[in-house]
Amino acid sequence: MLKHTNRRDFMATTASLGAAVWVGNNIVRADDKSPNSKVRYACIGVGGKGGSDSADAASHGEVVAICDIDDRTLQKTSKRPGFENAQKFSDYREMFDKMADKIDAVTVSTPDHMHAPASAQAMKMGKACFTQKPLTHTVWEARRLQQIADETKVPTQMGNQGTALDGHRRGAALLQGGHIGHVKEVHVFTNRPIWPQGGPRPKPADVPPFVHWEEWLGPAPERPYAPGYHPFAWRGYWDFGTGALGDMACHIFNLPFAGLNLRNPKSIQATCTGHNRDSYPQSSKIAFEFAHPAGQGDLPVWWYDGGNLPDEKLLNGLKFRAKGGVIIVGENLTFYSSSDYGEPWILIDKNGKEVPPPQLEFEKSPGHFTEFHQAITGERKQAASNFSHYAGPLTETILLGNLAVWDAASGEGRKILWDAEKMVATNAPDVQKIVHKDYRGGYDKYLKG
Repeated sequence: MLKHTNRRDFMATTASLGAAVWVGNNIVRADDKSPNSKVRYACIGVGGKGGSDSADAASHGEVVAICDIDDRTLQKTSKRPGFENAQKFSDYREMFDKMADKIDAVTVSTPDHMHAPASAQAMKMGKACFTQKPLTHTVWEARRLQQIADETKVPTQMGNQGTALDGHRRGAALLQGGHIGHVKEVHVFTNRPIWPQGGPRPKPADVPPFVHWEEWLGPAPERPYAPGYHPFAWRGYWDFGTGALGDMACHIFNLPFAGLNLRNPKSIQATCTGHNRDSYPQSSKIAFEFAHPAGQGDLPVWWYDGGNLPDEKLLNGLKFRAKGGVIIVGENLTFYSSSDYGEPWILIDKNGKEVPPPQLEFEKSPGHFTEFHQAITGERKQAASNFSHYAGPLTETILLGNLAVWDAASGEGRKILWDAEKMVATNAPDVQKIVHKDYRGGYDKYLKG
């Protein structure tokens, strides 16, 4: 059942984006209740972004286990300072079986299709969970992780680190305070994809001896190994990634989501370069329609990727400063950020002149991963980008864009009408396979109700 969140509740949750420090009762180690004991982290995926996520874990606590499907990455990581005593695994399920009583918290930094199965198991085992963006591979998974986080009450956080930046929080406070006047439209754009997308599959090849391909595939449909997937280009395939939208919207869409409560769109429609439903299109443009946060009519929001850009005239004579960012057009002023993370940003009047922002109050973050760690130790109630009230709803909104992209395989899709309560596209039942996918090998065991 969807937990309806009205604007007052949402503002209470996000106004400070981290709020005050709380003393909580989240995780207590059974074998050591000393407040000075270190949090014991296990890291699933330690290459790529997992390299910095695991480093954050090591700097905040003790890394007792590391898991990666690439033996080279595993061995390299085991030699880094802070990882010398970590147990090594290629299958996170085996890690949980053998180390359950020795782990307090988990980081999940895998390809998108593995996020939800690993996170759900960690939470149901009572482990705090930090998961990279986008939180999940599908809309249904995003809803389930919200529910599981509520049920288990473990500390959670998604890895959209811009949430902790002063500029992001100041910008959200500006929008929440109505300082640009009645919001007319929102435009969010990125230079992604920067990986191959929109073409045929790479040719099959022998699995390298250092890659555990079966564990890499996990819940995804069986397919032969090819060098075009691991370690990076998987983002461009429907079975594994979430395309340009999934890669960057949890960052770029983050500020308008926080400032304008952009959850549960009423409709979504996409145009794109077309695709074969195996690989994402080379470029797309997605139109979202939300109930206006001010309670008056609807608010149109557009997403652009693959070289698509909004009209530069929206900046009232100024020029784009980058190929990505956010433009929010208000009745009085226009908000513009040329950053992926919402910092820095400027205000523009109708004559194209920059206007100094008003004084704004917001809660400063001690650091993105530090918020998660403090939620574990009880120093605060929760991290700002927790699964239940922030990261889950943000991920739902974003991945609904891919629902529309799937429908636009020919280049232009239908206007998909979305029932958030039932999680159903009321006029397009055939896209339900993108809302809730099938899982191979029982990987949905911990996701089931």
